[in-house]
This record gives sequence, structure tokens and C-alpha cells, in this order.
Amino acid sequence: MVANREGPASPGKHLVIIGAGPAGLTAAWENQRFGGTAVILERDPLVGGIARTVEHNGYRFDIGGHRFFTKVKEVEALWHEILTSDFIRVPRQSRILYRKKFFSYPLKPMEAFFGLGPFESFRCFLSYVAARLFPKTPEEDFETWVSNRFGQRLFSIFFKTYTEKVWGVPCTQIKAEWAAQRIRGLSLWKAVIHAFFKDPTIKTLIDKFDYPRLGPGQMWETFQRNLEERGSRVLLSRPVTGIHWKEGVGITKVEAESPAGAPEPYSGEAYISTMPIAELVAALSPAPPEPVQRAAERLRYRDFILVALMFEGEGFFTDNWVYIHSPEVEVGRIQNFNNWSREMVPREGVTCLGMEYFCFDSDEIWNRPDSDLIEQAKREIGVTGLVPSGAPLLDGAVVRMKKTYPMYDPGYRENVAIIREFLEAHLPNLQLVGRNGMHKYNNQDHAMVTGMYAVRNLYGARHDVWAVNVDEDYHEEVRELRDDNGTSAAP
Repeated sequence: MVANREGPASPGKHLVIIGAGPAGLTAAWENQRFGGTAVILERDPLVGGIARTVEHNGYRFDIGGHRFFTKVKEVEALWHEILTSDFIRVPRQSRILYRKKFFSYPLKPMEAFFGLGPFESFRCFLSYVAARLFPKTPEEDFETWVSNRFGQRLFSIFFKTYTEKVWGVPCTQIKAEWAAQRIRGLSLWKAVIHAFFKDPTIKTLIDKFDYPRLGPGQMWETFQRNLEERGSRVLLSRPVTGIHWKEGVGITKVEAESPAGAPEPYSGEAYISTMPIAELVAALSPAPPEPVQRAAERLRYRDFILVALMFEGEGFFTDNWVYIHSPEVEVGRIQNFNNWSREMVPREGVTCLGMEYFCFDSDEIWNRPDSDLIEQAKREIGVTGLVPSGAPLLDGAVVRMKKTYPMYDPGYRENVAIIREFLEAHLPNLQLVGRNGMHKYNNQDHAMVTGMYAVRNLYGARHDVWAVNVDEDYHEEVRELRDDNGTSAAP
């Protein structure tokens, strides 16, 4: 661990960083603490990756929603260092909509009992008892992992439909690692204990979180300005088209396409990449061995469409977002941006909702005209009953995001291992960070930690970047992230 980052004893390094999302921008910020500079190459016209905020006719909306809560105190301190007074405190509320009834998540036993009815609740209880007495083995897929903890009946009601909307494959084809990473520590038994006995050792979800008043993109746009004021360059609309390397040396230069269409070379003392691993391997010149190429081609991603609907009226529902478990509609989740920040809408008396659709870019829905998607979203919000039938629709907008979710399907771990082995042996001046850069379903705080660790490694630390978020649970059980040596992540 580096003792003094504010006053480096030697000049800092110049880095080439691919991607201006949370991981890439944090890496550049960490490097400037050591006195270094960076050029950050971003293929899109704005920073933030999937944590960006999109503007449309005075409305602001997020790609997926981002709560600013973390167990890593250093990340929390950095957020407030960057954004200072522009954070607001937002009440946390997310619920499941099932058969037009709301259910809390995590499940509250009495609420589930009255919502499902005594007969269905009894069936769920028997299913849970059976799962505890006779758990399925091996516990390798999402369905088995959840069913062993909640019972098959509750899995079918509250997990199966939404999860298969998100991933587009049966739950038996999703590796258990994803469940362990996202819902570790939750079980029906813990929920019952906490509901009836208020056991202080049972951790619950936070009831409030920090949020930039203009959306998460405000954070990353402020990062960008601060970095540029300190000598780094954030170059937008610069998709990387070539990564040139030499045996025994590693990467020699990165080529990115300029807005004019011409390739531009960039070189540095070290390189950090957040671009999808599959795209990185495809950009290598010379091309890696065929087994590495095939491993990259087998990695799969889930894509994302946000349809923003702007209505006259407000107060439709109080949640930040609602999970839609109804199989008769394609929408998977609905955000109410008014409930994130009042400044996400241009005036009082209007509401902006985000209808989230999960798909592959080869699916028919991906290529539908925006007007058709807006009509579909309008029809489906009516089916849910979340908006009064007479509320006038004022406007609509569509945002498409490729490779939003790296898939934890069978074989992904082995494919990533093949690629890592090649890169670590032949490109020693390259480090992979971030969600798509590592093909790991990290939150933005964990992505930031990978960026911090990668830079510190360049200055003498020995962090295992791939160990970040391996043992951390998704929900808000407050503890500091530990590095690979068992010490605190904070310097």
C-alpha cells in the first residue's frame, strides 16, 4: 500500500486509459494524485458509461439507476470530494409488482402472507421447508441457489420472471455466482427473524442514500472537468480500433478513430482498459492465438433499452423503481426519476418514467423504430396500472446501450481465464478494470476500486484487482472492502 499519494517522491506516469466510465475516470484521478497524467479514450460522446445521465428537452434520466451508497469508505470520501455540496439525500424504496400488488424487497413475511393470500402463502411455506430439508445439489445455477434459500414456490413468483427478462435465458443457465454476488446474505429465515424479533444482528437495507441532484452523470462530468484542469485529456467519440503489441514489450500504442474518421495513435507508460474483453481481444494487433479469439467470441452480453415517458401529473408511485414480474409485458423495471431528484424534470406537475427493456442487439425489439418503442412503453405502463389512464403523455425518448450486462452463463469463467492468462503473459503493461473490462457484474463503487488498485499497482502496490467484489454482498451490510493482503482498502 502506498503511504503518501498526495506528495509523490518521483514524477507520475502518463497513462492511456480506454473508457471514461467510473473505473476509467477513477483510475485517471488516482494517477493524478501521484503526479501523473492520462489520456482517456471514450467511444461515446459523453462520459459515465452506463452511469451517465441523458438530457432530453429539459428532462434528465439515468441508464439503470445508480444509488450512491458504498461499503468502501474511501470511495464515499472521493464522491464527496468531487461533488462537494451537490449531493442530496434520497429515500430508498424499491418494490416488486406482482399481479398488480406491491411487495417489498427483501420480502416481508406478513406483507407477503396478506398479499399472496393464506393458501398461496401456505404453499410457499411448505416449499421453503422442503428446500431447507432437502436442498438441491450441486448448487451451480441461479435457480438452484435461490430455491435452496427461499423455496421453489417463492423463486417462481418473485425471482424467475424478472431474472429471465433481464438475461433472456432460463435461470438454470445463469451461474450461481451472479446470485451470490447480488443477493448474498438474504434468506427467508433472516427476513422472518427480523420481522418478528428485530434481531439487531440481522442487517437490513439502507433507508436513504446519496444522489447527485442532477443525476449520476453529474458526478462523472465533474470528474472530467477536474481531470482536464489538472492536465489529463478526456477525448470523446474516440472508439478504439487497434491495440498494437510486441512480444516481450507489451502494448506499444493504441489507435482510436477521430471524429473525422482517421486513426490516431496514443502511447503511454502503461495502459488500463475498461472496454469489453471481447472487443479488446478483437482489437489486438497482431491477433492473439485462435483459442484466445474463440474464448472472447464466446463471451456474451445483455443489451439494454430505456424508453423515457414524460407525463403531465405527478405522484404516480413513491418508489425509485419497481420490478415488473408480470410475464404479459416485456418491460422489466420502471423508474420514477422524480423520486430520485426533483431537478430531473424541468418543472413542477410533470413526471418522467424510465421503462427498462433487456434484450440482445440481435433481437427484433432492438431494431424497432423509436416511435414503436414509445407506443409499446405507453401501452405497457397502462397494463401495470402505475399511471392513471387519463394522464397525458407529453413526450418520449429512447436510449439504447450495448453490452450493459456481462453474462454469467456456463463457460464464461473458463473463457475469461483463457483471455487473462494470455494478456498477463504477453501484455504486462496492461491492466483490466471495470464491469465490462473484467466481465464482472460490479457496481460503480467496485468498478472505482478496481481503477484505484490498478493505478496503485503501477506505483509499487500489489493488489489483486480480480479479487474486488468476490466476497462482498450486494446489499448494504456496512463493512470496508479488503484488499488481497487482508488490509483495509483505504491507504
